[in-house]
Amino acid sequence: MTQWSIDPIKKIDESDRLQAQEKQDQLTKPQGSLGLLESIAITLSALQKTTTPNVNEAQIIIYAADHGIAQEGVSAFPQAVTAEMVKNFSAGGAAISVLSAQHKLPLQVINLGLVTELPEMKSVEHKIISKGTNSFLQQSAMTETQLTQVFDEAKHQVEQAKDNDCQLLIMGEMGIANTSTASALVCALESIEPEILTGTGTGLDSDGLEHKIQVIKKAIAFHKENNKTHFSSPMKILQTLGGYEIAALTASYIRAAQLGIVSIVDGFICSVAALFALRINPDCRPWLIFSHQSAEKGHKKVLELIDAKPLLEFNMRLGEGSGAALVYPLIRSACLLQNEMASFASASVSEKLD
Repeated sequence: MTQWSIDPIKKIDESDRLQAQEKQDQLTKPQGSLGLLESIAITLSALQKTTTPNVNEAQIIIYAADHGIAQEGVSAFPQAVTAEMVKNFSAGGAAISVLSAQHKLPLQVINLGLVTELPEMKSVEHKIISKGTNSFLQQSAMTETQLTQVFDEAKHQVEQAKDNDCQLLIMGEMGIANTSTASALVCALESIEPEILTGTGTGLDSDGLEHKIQVIKKAIAFHKENNKTHFSSPMKILQTLGGYEIAALTASYIRAAQLGIVSIVDGFICSVAALFALRINPDCRPWLIFSHQSAEKGHKKVLELIDAKPLLEFNMRLGEGSGAALVYPLIRSACLLQNEMASFASASVSEKLD
């Protein structure tokens, strides 16, 4: 059962936020001159109940899985790329691997179910639910039992991070065709037409994009006509249209918030998972920091639904947690500035005239 997902989220004491604001106002700078860096540090102070926030203990988790909907030709890349990229993560050749090494953060890849069997590899855990999901064009992507397995595995991963004193999680995904899955999920959850939300993913041409849109429209229509309970709740929509890695991200954001761990939310796929996390347990919102606005068409709309203001806009659409990893040093800098800058009094600097 996934009943734990609606358990209470760790509460925030607003007095900690006020104390952090007061501290910021005494630092040797015009008030507000560091912009969002001040807001980040103040928010982290409230979350961590301290005026000296710290995110030095962080780690990266990438969830990987294959999607049955890839059989419908909705991606510009073959499904084999999912497994090939998992190998690339392990070998250190992927973008997130490079960023992980740069920031000296541990990287763990969780294989939840690929079509291709993989050997034991460095930094990869095989936690196979099945060889990918079903094609959601004419059946549910997964069973209720499989969804529960994914949620429980994600819960376990986050609890392990907590045991390792993790203060911040950078999470990402890998799964060919997962932009189709993510688009379908939001369309069903928010009653949005696929044309509005669906983008080119890994590089579809105009004909490929139109085909992708039509597949999503047919799938949603099929489930609406044949079993109305398939769209009766966010959890049922995840089961009907979701991917293992998206469900795992959803569960991870919730469990991290319950345990007092901040999560940096990456691009389109991760933001869709965050949207579902918020629809399941809205109180986890303060524990989510949104890294960037992706170039993927639907991401701006998803961010609007969450009322999220991302920190960067670099025209990225890679996934893997790459945008979240880029934001990590900015968050560390925000903490260091609040913690180590001198106050007007300690530095003997004159304050603003009345």
